[in-house]
This record gives sequence, structure tokens and C-alpha cells, in this order.
Amino acid sequence: MEGFSLKSRAIAFAMCAGAMVFILALVATTGGRIDASSAGRALIPAIICAAMCWAYAERSIATTAGAIDAAIARLAKAANGDLESPIPPEVGACVPPLAGAMEGLFRQLHTHLENVQRLAMFDPVTGLANRTNFRRSAERTLSIMPTDQMAAMLFIDLDRFKTVNDTMGHATGDQLLAMVANRLRAVGERFAPAGGANPPMIGRLAGDEFTMFFPRLERPGDAERIGRGILYAISEPFGLADQEIAIGASVGIALRPEHGTTLTDLMRSADAAMYHAKGSGRGRAEHFTDALAAEIAERAQLEADLRDALDRSEFALVFQPQVALSDRRIVAAEALLRWRHPSGELRLPGSFIARAEETGLIVEIGEWVIATIAATIQRWGAMGVEQRLAINISPRQLDHAMFFRRLREAMVAAGAPARLLELEITETLAMHCSDDVIDAIAALRTDGATIAIDDFGTGYSNLSRLRDLPIDRVKLDRSLIAGVAESREARTIVQAVVGLVHGLGFEAVAEGIESDAQAEVLRVVGCDVVQGYAIAAPMAEDAFLAWARADRPRLTA
Repeated sequence: MEGFSLKSRAIAFAMCAGAMVFILALVATTGGRIDASSAGRALIPAIICAAMCWAYAERSIATTAGAIDAAIARLAKAANGDLESPIPPEVGACVPPLAGAMEGLFRQLHTHLENVQRLAMFDPVTGLANRTNFRRSAERTLSIMPTDQMAAMLFIDLDRFKTVNDTMGHATGDQLLAMVANRLRAVGERFAPAGGANPPMIGRLAGDEFTMFFPRLERPGDAERIGRGILYAISEPFGLADQEIAIGASVGIALRPEHGTTLTDLMRSADAAMYHAKGSGRGRAEHFTDALAAEIAERAQLEADLRDALDRSEFALVFQPQVALSDRRIVAAEALLRWRHPSGELRLPGSFIARAEETGLIVEIGEWVIATIAATIQRWGAMGVEQRLAINISPRQLDHAMFFRRLREAMVAAGAPARLLELEITETLAMHCSDDVIDAIAALRTDGATIAIDDFGTGYSNLSRLRDLPIDRVKLDRSLIAGVAESREARTIVQAVVGLVHGLGFEAVAEGIESDAQAEVLRVVGCDVVQGYAIAAPMAEDAFLAWARADRPRLTA
């Protein structure tokens, strides 16, 4: 019966009633013989019955049926998204409860849809457009802009916001973000074009990152004025939790069409300029430049080259000896990473490790180092080599206890004796690593590995924590060693540091030894072990083993 209205069904009922009366009258009056005369007589009561049924239905339900039909039609429109049209008046007149229910339903649906739209398109903390909304709006505006129209994209990253979040809680942090959003709105209104055309767009991308897009600028200098306005607005103290909170911002600026005509190009350029501002001291507004573009391209190429280097096994280890000053015995060798670049150049870690850490490739490089170190130690153990093999741990690896557990598993799987392994961890990182990491390091030390603090003297050390860490050696940074042969003050400092290291029960190691004179001074002040070009340059494994067998460290008598 799909498609039939209630009124049409009432008509059908009347016709069926008439048909039933016709059949009954025909049976009652014909005596078994049906002819035209008997059919005509039976038809009269049937017509009368049908007419009476229709009249009754018309009186009792015709109006209601029409109202219900109108309500059904209105509900069908609502199902297709029309929640704004009014309820048909006949529904309210004939079926008031139905009209009220429909109005309440449509009102609730409209409110829920508005809430969903707001959640989907606006940031709930600041009320600003979220990333999706901002991108859609900016892309739509860019698509209709004249080719030569000047516009500006600004990226804003708050300085010191994480400190507020960590010390005062996320609720206070959210209040601060809302206040920042209000100040950005004020900046947008201040620099908006006269007449209300082409208003600026403001969005919160994520965390403490905001963006502003000004679709029309009269002069390139306007973007710099806007950037200064943002810095001033954010640098003013915020009143929160009965105190004044001072933060700041780093701003990156990209101009259309100079730095791109698409949203992707402008956002990438502004983002790069913002990171440059943050890296240049924070609290600054920086424009995207050709130099930054070249840096981005270089970084992207370096990342691609590093991925290829992993695939083509272009990494290698070289080994620099560490020699005991007391008896000139070789006690260890530090494994240093090198990259055999396809250009023929042997690249040092300083040229690529930072980028590897930024991109996460350091994890894959670390996996390669783990496998190579385990295999090398196993090979040295089988050959009877007793010098330890020391490796540096990157900040990215030190964040994860799993790195040390995988190293331990690789050592066991390779049958490599742990007594030949030494881990070097920088002083700064050692002060901040988690308890889980310390436990993983302690497990390796229990197996027999040696643990060293590297670059000592370049960071801040909590001596009580240093005393409690599972370490054996402390390596003095080369900056402490540089002037010991010429400067009495430098010798005094090194002697004090060596005494401190010995007082904590650790062995003192000096790296970066460039002359025999430096080595002699270090021997006199009590340093235990030295490493540097005055002893030997880093060398391939075969060369190191031959050098170790010759047992001829280049030290003065």
C-alpha cells in the first residue's frame, strides 16, 4: 500500500463495504439465479452503503487524514535535511499533539546538528576555526583571488606555554589559550581592511599553534606590522589564577604570491619561518626567505639521502682507541659512525645526526648500530680481543628503555660478551632520563657492560643523582681539556674535576687530546684514560685490531 494516503484508504474502505453489501444482497434476493434485474436490485443497497460509509469517513477522518498526510510530507522533507520550514497549519489545527512533537523534534535536531557542526569545524577551547575549517575557508578564498593580489599567512607558536600547562594544569592552560585567541581576534580587527571586505581568518591548528590569514594587504610592510602587533599582544601579561602569567610568541610570515599561491605552499613557508624565529631566540617575527627555502630543500634532500643510505648499507663504524695513562695499555675503543656518501665523501655524524633525530631515522640507524655492535663484540670476543667497544647513545634512543632492552637481546642472541660493551650517555641526558631507562641501563651493567657519562662539564649535573646513577666512568669534555697545556686556570679546573670524579668513585677519561703535552698534564693531575688524535685517529676495524696488537700508543715517556 506504499504511496496511498489515509484519504485514499478511506475511499477504498467505502468501496469495499459497498461491494460486500452488493454480494450479500445478491445472495439474499436471487435465490440462486443471478440476472440483470437481480443485480440491479442488489446494487441499490450497495451504493447506499458505500455512500453512507464515505459520508461517515469524510465527516470523521477526512480532515485528520489530510493533516496526517501533510505531516508525513513534512517529515519526508525533514528527512532530506529541511528543518527550517514551518509545520503545516492543518496539522496544528487537527492534531495539535503531533504538531508539538514535530516542532520539538525539529528543534532538537537543529540544535544537535549545530553542535555537531561546531565541534567539527571550530575549536571547543578557543572558539576559533579548527584546522579543517581554516584550511577550507582559506582555500576557498585563495581560489577566487586575483593573481596579483597580495595576502599574508602568519603562523604563531606560543613560547613557554608548556611550562604553564605543566605547572598550573590543563584547565588553566585552556583558559590561557582562550585569552590568547581573544587577543588574536583583537589584532585581526585592528588590521582588517576598511569596509569589512576580506576579513582576516584565524584558526587554532593544534596545541599552542595558531594561524592567521589576511586575504588582502596594501603593502608588504603591512605583514610586518601585523607580526609586531601579534608579538606585542601576546607579550602582555595574562591575569590567571590570581597571578600574572607572561608568555610570548614566535611568528612566521609568508606572503602571497611571493612565497606561494596555494594554501599548502603558504602554510609550509609560514611554518618554516616560524621555526626559524623560534630557533633564533623566540619572541620574534620572521619572514620566509630564499635562504630558508634553500635550507628546507637541503633538509628534504638530506632526509631522502639518509633513507637511501639505510637501504644501500652506506653506514660504517670506525674505532678510536682509549689508552690508560698509567701503563699505556689500550683499554677500549669508541665506535664512531660514518656515512660513506655516494659522492665519495666520508661524512661525520655532525652533518646528519641532527636531521636523523628530527625525522626519526635515528631509530633505524640505531637498530643498524645495535646489530653491528653486537656482531663486532662477538667477533672480538672470539678473537680474544679484550678491549671494550664504546658506543654513544642519542637523545632519541635514550628516551626509550626499549632501545637498551633490544641491545641486551641482540648481545645475547649474538653470543657477544657484555664485558666488552661500554655505553656513553651525555651528562645532560643522564640527568633527565626516566627511571625505566635507568633500570634498563642497570640491567646491562649487571650483565657486565660499562656505563660512561660523556661530555661532562658541558651541562648541569646534580651530584647526588650522578652518584646514584649506575655508571663507571666520566668522560671530560674536550672544551675542558683544550687549554690545559698553556693555561694554569684550565689545569686547576681539570684537576678539580678529576678529583671530583674520583671522589664519586668513577674513572676519569679525557677526550679530544690533540698533543702529547696535554696528555702529560692529564697524567700529572691524575686522569686515568685519554682519547684523541694525539693517541690515534679513528680507523677501520682491521686497522684498529692491527694497531692494538702492536700495542704502541703514541704517548710521551
